[in-house]
Amino acid sequence: MSDLTGLGGLLAFVIGWFVAQAGKLIGDLIKNGHMSGREFIDCFVRSGGMPSGHTASFTGLTAFFVCQFGIFAPISVLALCMTVIVVYDAVNVRYAVGEQGKLLNIMIMDRNYKKNKVKVVEGHTIPQVIVGAILGITIGVLMSFCF
Repeated sequence: MSDLTGLGGLLAFVIGWFVAQAGKLIGDLIKNGHMSGREFIDCFVRSGGMPSGHTASFTGLTAFFVCQFGIFAPISVLALCMTVIVVYDAVNVRYAVGEQGKLLNIMIMDRNYKKNKVKVVEGHTIPQVIVGAILGITIGVLMSFCF
């Protein structure tokens, strides 16, 4: 693997994440109409939401390596395995933790505890992951033509 191929994989990963996060930002701007600078930054770097940045970045990297080296090349297999783990975690583990965080906050408010609300970390739904995967695969394939 040459340095340029490694750079192509890194760019596929970063561009996949960046485009997905920009999609979330555009969606929030359309929904809310405006946002402060702090809300803009929070929206751009948050986890969860449509589309999945985790999925877009990892599928972009995986698609790039598959296009460059084939599906059974060790680097492609490793990237695919990591993608499966990340997507599984986003849909199952982080989604469940987010739902539990929402319930904890309801309990805190209902019982008038003197504690602050807990930070809710959002996971992803299946549609969010599917859109992220389509986005990532598209970016990975396009990047493979550049390298």
